[in-house]
Amino acid sequence: MREAASIYCTVVACYLVILLAVLQGLATPESPFPYHIPLDPKGTLELSWNVSYAQEDIHFQLRVHGLRAGVLFGMSDRGELENADLVVLWTDGDTAYFADAWSDQKGQIHLDPQQDYQLLQAQRTPEGLTLLFKRPFGTCDPKDYLIEDDTVHLVYGILEEPFRSLEAINISGLQTGLQRVQLLKPDLPIPAVPSDTRTMEIRAPDVQVPGQETTYWCYVTELPAGFSKHHIVMYEPIVTEGNEALVHHMEVFQCAAAFESIPHFSGPCDSKMKPDRLNFCRHVLAAWALGAKAFYYPEEAGLAFGGPGSSRYLRLEVHYHNPLKLEGRRDSSGIRLHYTASLRRFDAGIMELGLVYTPVMAIPPRESAFVLTGYCTDKCTQLALPPSGVHIFASQLHTHLTGRKVVTVLARDGREREVVNRDNHYSPHFQEIRMLRKLVSVHPGDVLITSCTYNTEDRKLATVGGFGILEEMCVNYVHYYPQTQLELCKSAVDDGFLQKYFHLVNRFNSEDVCTCPQASVPQQFASVPWNSFTRDTLKALYGFAPISMHCNKSSAVRFQGEWNLQPLPEITATLEEPAPQCPPRQSQSPAGPAVVSFGRGRS
Repeated sequence: MREAASIYCTVVACYLVILLAVLQGLATPESPFPYHIPLDPKGTLELSWNVSYAQEDIHFQLRVHGLRAGVLFGMSDRGELENADLVVLWTDGDTAYFADAWSDQKGQIHLDPQQDYQLLQAQRTPEGLTLLFKRPFGTCDPKDYLIEDDTVHLVYGILEEPFRSLEAINISGLQTGLQRVQLLKPDLPIPAVPSDTRTMEIRAPDVQVPGQETTYWCYVTELPAGFSKHHIVMYEPIVTEGNEALVHHMEVFQCAAAFESIPHFSGPCDSKMKPDRLNFCRHVLAAWALGAKAFYYPEEAGLAFGGPGSSRYLRLEVHYHNPLKLEGRRDSSGIRLHYTASLRRFDAGIMELGLVYTPVMAIPPRESAFVLTGYCTDKCTQLALPPSGVHIFASQLHTHLTGRKVVTVLARDGREREVVNRDNHYSPHFQEIRMLRKLVSVHPGDVLITSCTYNTEDRKLATVGGFGILEEMCVNYVHYYPQTQLELCKSAVDDGFLQKYFHLVNRFNSEDVCTCPQASVPQQFASVPWNSFTRDTLKALYGFAPISMHCNKSSAVRFQGEWNLQPLPEITATLEEPAPQCPPRQSQSPAGPAVVSFGRGRS
């Protein structure tokens, strides 16, 4: 009987092993290309990619539906098709070619003598074509784009007919476009999600997307009555099938707890019918942008919502990008929150760094790269942070329409120590909460410096700080733990010193204008005759004048202390931007484009 029982148990064990192997074989393997975006509004071009930080290269998979005569794909500084780093697939009518190329200021395409895009596979599919190729982050080729972990402006073009050579292609005659994305996603492990996690979908129901290029849609909803305190541990996008190319980014905001009720609303955010109270729904709970996957909080922290002192009202904002001005599209996209009643060790907090929303900080017109800087001073962090400090794990940079670069740097003992977050190719049309590749610890006495670079070349008047879309902001919303009472740590130039600037402008101004003190600050800036003197003097003022600090609690009350006429933090050593690493050249670059041999496969 013992022998029979042993044989029986052995047979059962073998059966379970075989069954497990079969089930594992049936499981869908994780895609080798975890990131995916549609490039064009019609979905003709679909890009997938993965990142190897060990090899410092990216593998791209480009799917082309209904291929005509070829395609070009690449990157440029701000999404322009001129002066772009490109890879091109084209045919002369008989043979297909693949080449690393670049475009000049006139849109003419040229072969790059250093071929850094490497074609790995070209495969015909029932839908068209799939290209697999790779490229290093940096190549040290002056014609190549340096891929960093900031916003990348991808460009594309469709070739409708054969070309006898690469140089015969001019971008001006092609169907082209751009898409923004962060290519270098941080390689972080996915934290475990509690077993009692529940989900809540915040989505605007059955929106008829307006037939215009840009729409911000606002939708108000509310938490159930009696909803107790919970922790959000992750969130993910919900995009209506077929609208992947229309839904550009989404955010969920919690309204101010000071209001007992917020009117329900579903409509364009700039509508005259939008209730004024929606302007007080600015506390970010979740933010997603095209190309981003699910956002996970660290295992030791979660974002609290619900319960006493927390508003029940939430505002969803969806940005629709509809360059083809398609009519009649219906959408119910939104964000799915994953939350738990089993509270984690730490509440996560969100702190605003940068500049106060005030018109005293302004950018002159016709500026290509004007910099404004806001400070979170050592005096504020010494007073407001716990002795053990706080740990920043994510960041969302924010400006309005003229913002081009944003960076926050941590300084300690007068020396810049590390970058919290930087985007040298920032676009106000692409905003997302980004996980940091490593935690940044901020201790009492540290200084956080946030600088924004603006371009106002197309404006005739000064652009002042404020809430309006034609005004400007310079903000970094940092996500950290453990949560403290400090919710806003920002600065602005002292108003009295700004008035001295206006007085100086009056003294040296021979024109019939007056930057008079009885006028408002925006009116005073509008009266400034902008020339090299007034521009350089304003820039100098912002670089030496004392500041007014806003070291505020979540109640909008400042911490106790003297915060006006504070000296600028003294920084004696600054960080240098790292030089790009050049990969070793393993072989001589080909003299000409590569001839493409197509395989056949399934989509």
